[in-house]
Amino acid sequence: MSRDLDRLRREYARRSSADGRRYSLANPSHLYTVQRRQRATVGMLQRYGISLTGKRILEIGCGHGEILYEYLGYCAGSSQLHGSDLIFDRVEKTHVWLPQIPLTCADGQSLPYAASSFDLVLQYTVLTSILDDGIKRNLAAEMCRVVKPDGAIVWYDFWLNPTNPHAKGIRPPEIRWLFPGCDIHLRRVTLAPPITRLLIPPFWGIASLLENLRIFDTHYLALIRPKKT
Repeated sequence: MSRDLDRLRREYARRSSADGRRYSLANPSHLYTVQRRQRATVGMLQRYGISLTGKRILEIGCGHGEILYEYLGYCAGSSQLHGSDLIFDRVEKTHVWLPQIPLTCADGQSLPYAASSFDLVLQYTVLTSILDDGIKRNLAAEMCRVVKPDGAIVWYDFWLNPTNPHAKGIRPPEIRWLFPGCDIHLRRVTLAPPITRLLIPPFWGIASLLENLRIFDTHYLALIRPKKT
């Protein structure tokens, strides 16, 4: 297990040093992807009657804080948002950018929070970066431990990414294996990035049409709730 965590640290360091232009909001294709994901997230929260006002929210693998910043825009309170990441440098940079949000540097297999501490736990493209099944299962169990019995886990991760040897897509059967005994509501989202880069900016309408067809979408957005006993 420790070998996979060491590999993960090296891979995150490599990504941090790579050219960030592709994942900048100044890049129209990435902006399109982010805005479509945000729209889908807000729609899902509204569909299931989840208001973020006054809710305690934790993001696992918060990276540089982009998702935490998005949730501030969804009217989550800054004092109620929390983030945790394995990499200390990422936590430091996020603290500089979002000093009002409490952060921890921790292995997600052993989170420094009490059981049933959060109304919402977020997982955005973390589990697919882990290749060891045992670590993935431990992380999922920790998310279930810290979420309240009437709370939920928001999952956003890809099911297909054949060109990246440092990641492995997760399909619905594996999501259900990771979260046994939970109610799971899935929706496929996010047009495949290579297609998006070809179509955006000149063909926004065609990109939206293809994404709405779902067959070219590479991610799942899910709401995962512990089953009430």
